Order: sequence, then structure tokens, then C-alpha cells
Amino acid sequence: MAHLDESDLAGSWLEQFERWQAEFAAAGAHEPTAMVLATAAADGQPSARTVLLKGVDGRGFEFFTNLGSRKGRELAENPRASLLFPWYELQRQVVVVGTVEPVDPARADAYFASRPYGSRIGAHASRQSSVIAGRSALEEAEADLQARYPPDRPVPRPEHWSGFRVVPASVEFWQGRPNRLHDRLRFRLEEQRWIVERLSP
Repeated sequence: MAHLDESDLAGSWLEQFERWQAEFAAAGAHEPTAMVLATAAADGQPSARTVLLKGVDGRGFEFFTNLGSRKGRELAENPRASLLFPWYELQRQVVVVGTVEPVDPARADAYFASRPYGSRIGAHASRQSSVIAGRSALEEAEADLQARYPPDRPVPRPEHWSGFRVVPASVEFWQGRPNRLHDRLRFRLEEQRWIVERLSP
């Protein structure tokens, strides 16, 4: 029976996250980097969507997006977010709460250059979250951009596209157990040090 005891927990949230993510990937997960990103506007109205984790280290969790999208606008107004990794196949969740900061432009450039050609063109073609007249508007923009930037030429990173890092203040590891008596262990930053605490399910 799966469980999560304090004695099983890694010495840091990063090590524990990487361990669980590797186990989820090994279980045949289709998208082991998928995460739900929740943001809120300045007036408190929340929104959530699924994005892909593109990097994690001791500083936090990275993702990339159109800065004019709803999430981009909300993070400009209110640079705080929550992440949820829904690893249902293993009856696990990881919940992150923290502040958000932009990634360095050089990091955004490097990641953008590593994307497939079609994704780079798509980043230019889309004005994410804006209302458009129809699908044809996207397809026409895509065709124009493919003519401007053929596959054998570099595609520059758009000014409206970059990345964010969620800097965690807490990272909770949730393991499902019978009778809804789940294991919930949380790393929480308190006065410059991480403490571990168990939460009631």
C-alpha cells in the first residue's frame, strides 16, 4: 500500500519532487510535466489552465507563455501563483504556492530556440487569449510567418513571449490512502529555512 512517512521524505522539496516525477514518468504517464497553473487578477478573480513545466531547480518551477495571455496579464498585476501536479495514476498530487518572477531573457531565448519550428511560428501567430474572427485568422497568420521565416532561417523570439519562475513558499506532497486518511507532508519556508509539517487530510 502506498504511503508517505516523514522517514521516507527526501531532504529537500526539490529532491522529493524529482523523485516523484521520475516515478510518475516510469509509470507510463503521458505528460509527466503537465501542471495546472492558477493565477488571479488584481481584483481577486482566479483562473486556471494546464501548462507544461520546462525546468525546475532550487530556485523554482519554470514555464513559458505569451505575456499578453490571460495568465501573463494576471501575473503582471499579481505576481503570485499556485501549481498543481495531478499524478492520478499513482494517487499523488504536488501543490506549490509561491511568488512569480520573470526568467532571464537569455534563458527565454535559449528555450525558444530549442522549440520545434512550428511552435516558434505559432508563438508569433497567436495573440493568446484574445478574441479572433475564426480559425482562418490563425492559419493566414501562420502562412505569412512561414513565408517570412522559412524553416532554414532563424525564428526570433517574439517580444510578447517569455517565461516565468514560480518561487515556492510551500511545496506539499499528497499521497492517497484508504478511507480518505491521506498522507500530506509539506515543505514550508519559514524565516529563510524549510520546515516539514504534516497536514490533516
